[in-house]
Amino acid sequence: MEGSGDAARAVADWRLAVWTLCSVLLPVLITAWCSFQRSRRQLLIRDIFRKSKHDWHYTDLFGQPSYCCVCAQHILRGAFCSCCGLRVCERCLKKADQRFLCKEIMMRGTAGAPSSMPHHWIRGNVPLCSCCMVCKQQCGTQPKLCDYRCVWCQYTVHDECMVDSLRTEDCTFGEFKDLIIPPYYLSTINQMRKEKRTSYEKVVPYCRKHWMPVMVLANTRSGNNMGEILLGEFKMLLNPVQVFDLSKIAPAKALQLCTWLPCNAVRVLVCGGDGTVGWVLDAIDEMKIKGQERYIPQVAILPLGTGNDLSNTLGWGAGYAGEVPVEQILRNVMEADGIKLDRWKVQVTNKGYYNLRKPKVFTMNNYFSIGPDALMALNFHAHREKTPSLFSSRIINKAVYFFYGTKDCLVQECKDLNKKVELELDGERIELPNLEGIIVLNIGYWGGGCRLWEGMGDEPYPLARHDDGLLEVVGVHGSFHCAQIQVKLANPVRLGQAHTVRLILKSSKMPMQVDGEPWAQGPCTVTITHKTHALMLYHSGEQTDDDDASSLSE
Repeated sequence: MEGSGDAARAVADWRLAVWTLCSVLLPVLITAWCSFQRSRRQLLIRDIFRKSKHDWHYTDLFGQPSYCCVCAQHILRGAFCSCCGLRVCERCLKKADQRFLCKEIMMRGTAGAPSSMPHHWIRGNVPLCSCCMVCKQQCGTQPKLCDYRCVWCQYTVHDECMVDSLRTEDCTFGEFKDLIIPPYYLSTINQMRKEKRTSYEKVVPYCRKHWMPVMVLANTRSGNNMGEILLGEFKMLLNPVQVFDLSKIAPAKALQLCTWLPCNAVRVLVCGGDGTVGWVLDAIDEMKIKGQERYIPQVAILPLGTGNDLSNTLGWGAGYAGEVPVEQILRNVMEADGIKLDRWKVQVTNKGYYNLRKPKVFTMNNYFSIGPDALMALNFHAHREKTPSLFSSRIINKAVYFFYGTKDCLVQECKDLNKKVELELDGERIELPNLEGIIVLNIGYWGGGCRLWEGMGDEPYPLARHDDGLLEVVGVHGSFHCAQIQVKLANPVRLGQAHTVRLILKSSKMPMQVDGEPWAQGPCTVTITHKTHALMLYHSGEQTDDDDASSLSE
């Protein structure tokens, strides 16, 4: 009896061990299998993304009620094409990629020289508050995959209003037809280039009177990820070939598209900070060196950086955070007026070394400074290089600037600047008062929106201009004085205006900056002379607080 009892207990223990092992291993195996399937599915999705002609992106949550364009089921997450607007679930991604065509950058396989193209209709997920082009009633109101949208003209049509004539009708390219580069135009120009023909003026829409194609150059590293969002929205409204990501392609290469387009008609919208604008303007100067002056575009700005003083000066605002629809931005670019912007050459020649070192040469659009504001920029730049992920917010960036400005008020690292430097304006020596900083201005705004030259506006000084070939030179007593000027509690020390500025640093090392690019500089001679003009676009529709106040006072 005891033997049979021991055997039963052994069997029970063995069964318990098996069940315990199964209870432990089964969840592990299920988790491993799910993880394998998920990684396999992600690899397949990435492979489709890589090979596809669509510009697919994956999202965990769509911003509006969405339906799969293949199975017509309601979906919360999935893939969408930023060019044509298709939305699909994961299971239908491969079918959608094979079944639906994306926007054609350039028409292929067409005989002769086409001058038009039919609508490209996509069913479902039409924009909110869109109206049918036939019955003028609202589209997309039903909770299902319904109605159509043309990816070029953005017209929408009800399912019941769609007829065969609309399917074959030529697309007008809608409201922004004067900004869009049609695919048939690029295919014709490409064929003419292969045949070495240069009579582009006969190509439609080259001869259209008001055609002003726009190129969008976006820096995805500027702003709070706004550059990435804007790229998709502009691709939706324009030809994707007109939209460039400056993190993937240099401005000089992107601007070569201008040579395919009408002379003196192209407009470039730069989405980024003042540094990005300067980068693009340098690429335009390279076009002049190559003998491509007649293809030089006019430049508009969508400010995504921290300071954006050049953007503010040209009427495009101090910062963009998505408050203005992309459609309105394109309208502003269409209506903007062309103006000139002075660009200056800043040459820094080190003392000593028997002239063995080449002088540093910079191009200045905004301002040059030596002193406390350059020190703040230098400290900010050093910490951003160490931890760039912490400096992705405009508010955080300004808070860091405030911290370093407060610190300098206590330490005063740039005191007695007037004893260390000599200043010459158009060859005339200027006697300096007790200063900590000198700022040389080309534009009206400085320090994130302050009109430095005018100060409080209580004295009759002429407004600073960016196209008169003159530089405004001012002095500041320190960081606290800079803060007082920014809130209109003090005036700068106005040292004068000049066509050429020469500054000699006699001793010690001082912080300097050109358009927000700072460095520590030893004894040297800084010479600022006029370099060239840039063709810019001025938007007069948006006024700053200063402009409003001045207009009310008049």
